[in-house]
Amino acid sequence: MGIIASLDIDAQKGFTPLCPNELPVAGGDTIVAALNAQAALATLRAGSKDAHPANAPWVVTEPGAMLQPLALANADLTWPAHCVPGTPGFELLDGLPAPIDYDFFVWKGVEPDLHPYGACYHDLAERRSTGLIEFLQARGVTTVLVGGLATDYCVKTSVLQLRRAGFRVIVHLDACRGIAPETIDQARTRMIEAGAELAQTLADIQRPVSYTHLTLPTKA
Repeated sequence: MGIIASLDIDAQKGFTPLCPNELPVAGGDTIVAALNAQAALATLRAGSKDAHPANAPWVVTEPGAMLQPLALANADLTWPAHCVPGTPGFELLDGLPAPIDYDFFVWKGVEPDLHPYGACYHDLAERRSTGLIEFLQARGVTTVLVGGLATDYCVKTSVLQLRRAGFRVIVHLDACRGIAPETIDQARTRMIEAGAELAQTLADIQRPVSYTHLTLPTKA
């Protein structure tokens, strides 16, 4: 596999049942062991966090108002406030390293008008790099093992960005959880079409399996 990096995408309490008023993903608080085991296979470990201000223009307070389209350049949908710095939802899941202890770390969406999904760019047009791609390239990384939250949004987008940058990407499904079965299935199909490999378990990372959208499990 060459030099391997492990990437923990937005493994924050705001995306788990620990913060039910944010964006709780079922089982999102159960991925720590899988992420740590994945990282043990890698030379480098990178991570990302959402870091959204509470006054962002895409914030809505009613659940029914979520996922409505916006005409903003770098925020395409409405969302409830989540992962606000200084709140419990901003914190990484217990058992993960502190951000300072990763080899590289990205904070996303710090400006109120930015709501990116991928860990590689600050803007939706993908013109403003977070530096993650450049870091991986400078270190000679060829393969990136990916896990985190949520499969159908930030994980998917990060995987597609890494594939476009030329990395071999293996998505560790046991280290991911997603929002809804339909969008998880669509995300997995998109990732496979982009050339990413899907591995259900840690053992499968040594022999990645490409699934079809008809046979994919829907738990992650």
